[in-house]
Parts: sequence; structure tokens; C-alpha cells
Amino acid sequence: MNCCYRMKLLKIAAVCLLICSASMASAQDYYNVLKYGAKRDSSKLATAAIAKAIDAAARLGGGTIYFPAGKYLTGPIHLKSNITILLDAGAELHFSDNFDDYLPMVRSRWEGTDVMNFSPLFYGEYLENITITGRGTINGHGKKWWDYAEKEVKKSPGSKWQDEFKRLNKDVIAPDLPGWIELGFLRPPFIQFMNCKNLLIEGITICNSPFWTVNPEFCENVTVKGVTINNPISPNTDGINPESCKYVHISDCHISVGDDCITIKSGKDRAGRKMAIPAENYTITNCTMLSGHGGVVIGSEMSGGVKKIAISNCIFDGTDRGIRIKTARGRGGVVEDIRVDNIIMKNIGLQAIVLDMQYAKTKEEPVSERTPVFRNIHLSNITAQANAAGYLNGLAEMPIENVTFSNINIDAKTGFVIKEAKQVSFHEVHINTVSGPAIEAKSVKKLNIDGVIKDY
Repeated sequence: MNCCYRMKLLKIAAVCLLICSASMASAQDYYNVLKYGAKRDSSKLATAAIAKAIDAAARLGGGTIYFPAGKYLTGPIHLKSNITILLDAGAELHFSDNFDDYLPMVRSRWEGTDVMNFSPLFYGEYLENITITGRGTINGHGKKWWDYAEKEVKKSPGSKWQDEFKRLNKDVIAPDLPGWIELGFLRPPFIQFMNCKNLLIEGITICNSPFWTVNPEFCENVTVKGVTINNPISPNTDGINPESCKYVHISDCHISVGDDCITIKSGKDRAGRKMAIPAENYTITNCTMLSGHGGVVIGSEMSGGVKKIAISNCIFDGTDRGIRIKTARGRGGVVEDIRVDNIIMKNIGLQAIVLDMQYAKTKEEPVSERTPVFRNIHLSNITAQANAAGYLNGLAEMPIENVTFSNINIDAKTGFVIKEAKQVSFHEVHINTVSGPAIEAKSVKKLNIDGVIKDY
């Protein structure tokens, strides 16, 4: 065999080896859940099969857990670092409504309070590089959770789930005001990752969440893009609630839910102040929001603070309120440096814009760590049709400070009501009301009105 011929054979072998290696790598990157025992006709609970696929991928440093078209029944899915969940078009992931499937209880956060609770449906702690993506659907089958929490728990003296919750949460820092935590049956969030980095949720459709839908906690670099969330009229089924996170990007989402569409939070009362981790550096853009108590909401759980938030290019059509920032005495925390721009609101049932520091009615008290702060909030280029233009309600001991409205056009039955505030400016604001003044102010210092037009 001559030298040239031998070299050609070696080159061909090398190319074949590269092709084979690439093919093997590609095959290793994808872990089809059917090969691990999952059934795509919902005839068998796939929880164990999905866990096996995740474990297999994690052993090799990560990979993609692939769900081809079909209907899969599963309990909670606990992820590991460098794992992608890929739901192909036509894939439906149906989560069990058997409460026992969500035991043992895990570390969680519920309305800003740190607790041990039922496992979220998607869950992970201290992970990196997590993705849930595709054109498929995930269904939380929340109705049984809603009905039990709203009816059975209130009339029942106890259950094995309540007993377990109370056993595990003897030392929990409870909120200042009593609520669900005292009853001991807290529905799990749909998607809750805690203390994770580089989280992407993209393209999927989510429906029927038992509780809050997308709820990252203490995470860094979170992207939620092109996601559709549909929850019917139901208790506390907020859409996207990034809590005490840093660098959050929400865009191109379509949301219709039983509570607030997008809510920014940072912990509740003493527990939130103790953690003292703010929600900061969020951008929310190019989203549509339909049914819900609020379009984009900050609070009321904001005891760790909220700062540097940009909200732009969104449409609210049919929500109870448009932009809403809410808190109360006892929360503490500072909300500051908020920018809202280029928003269209239609069919708003109550107020287009709300800044309310008396979400819960309490008595005036000395300024302390319990005292919340609203300042440096700027809204511009907003067109709205609502029942009322706006409501600003500060505290006597801590007025809302430095709020500007620029280039605003609102059609409403009534105008703005402003109480306990200072440095409030209206510039080029057109308010078309059915009755009453465009702006009604009480206990307001440094009110600047420039170019305001009122029509009847």
C-alpha cells in the first residue's frame, strides 16, 4: 500500500470518527423520556421515568430531557444543573392532583414567607443553567387544590397534610397579620426555583396552576420569553412572580390569570426584612395581559425592597387595574427608581394607575423598619380607558415622593385622587372624565401641574 493511499484512508477514517463522535454526542445530549419508561397516553405516572432521564443527563454534565408529542401524567419534577426540559409541539405534561405525590415537603417560599411545603411542580435549589422550553403545554390541574384550600381547609379541623406542615414549620417567622399560613395547607407554586442562576422559560403554554405560576426566588439572570399563561378565575393564581431576584427579563408573554398578571415581590414583613434581598434590575416589555387583578403589580410583599424596574411596550385589556404598587405599614422596604413607558390600557375595571401604601388599613405609627417607602416613580406615554384615572395614597408619616406623569391620555369616569404625597408632577396630561375634577389632592406638597387638559 503506497503512502498516498494510506493517507487517504486515514483521512477518511478520521472524518468517519468525527461524524460518529458528533452523532454520539448529539444522541447523548437528548434523553427521550419514552426510553426511560414514560408513557405518552397518561396511562402511567411518569415521575420516576422523568427523574431517571434527568439523572442520566446529569451524570454526563447535563443535557436535554425530550418529551415528544403525547400526554404525560407526572408528579413534581426536580431539576439539576445544566438540564433543559424540551416539550415538543403536541406534548402535554399533566401534573397529578393527588396531594400525596408532592411529598415529602421541601424548602419553599409562600407569599413572601419561608416555609417547608408541598413540592412545587417544577423545582430546584442552587442550580445553574436551567431551561424549560418548547411549543408544548404544562397543565397544573389546580382545581382540586383551589377547592380544597377554599372550602375543605376552612371547615376541617385538620388533615395529615396540615399536621405535617405544622410539624415542619414550628419555628417559621409568620407574617404580622394572620392568614393561610396558620391554617397549614399552602398550595404549591407551579414553577419555583430557589437560589439559581441562568434560568430560561421560553415558548411553552402553562395553564391551571395550583397557586402562583412562575415564581423564581433569590435567582439571578432570569428570562421568561414568549410564554402563554392561562388560568381561569381562581384564587391567587398570579402569572409571573419573580421574588427577590436580580436581572430579570420578561418579554413577549401573553397572560390571563385569576390574580395579578406580573407581580414583583421581595418577601413579607419580618421574614422579608430579615432576608433583606431586594428585587432589582427587572425589565418587562412587549407583553399582553387580559384577565387579572392587575397588569403589572409591585407588592404587597416587598419588605426586601424593589428597585430599578423598567416596564414598557405592554397592553392591558380587561384587568382590574393597570399599573399597581401596593404596600402597608408593617411591610417595610423601599420601592424606588421605577419607570413605566409606552403602555396602552383598555377596559380597566378600577384604576389605571395605583400607588397605595395603605393596602391594609392600619393606624399611624412612628417611622421604623416597618415603614414602607415609595419614591422616584415615573410614568409616561400612557393611553388608558378605565373606571378611574388613578389613586395615590401615601402615609402621613411617609408620603409618596417624587412621582411624575408625562404625556398621559386617560378616559375615565373619575380623575386622579392623591393623598399624602410630595413632589408630584403632571406634564402634558389629558384626562377625559364623566364627572368630578381631573385631579383631587389632599395633604400634597409641591404639586406641579403643567399642560393638564380636562374634558367632560
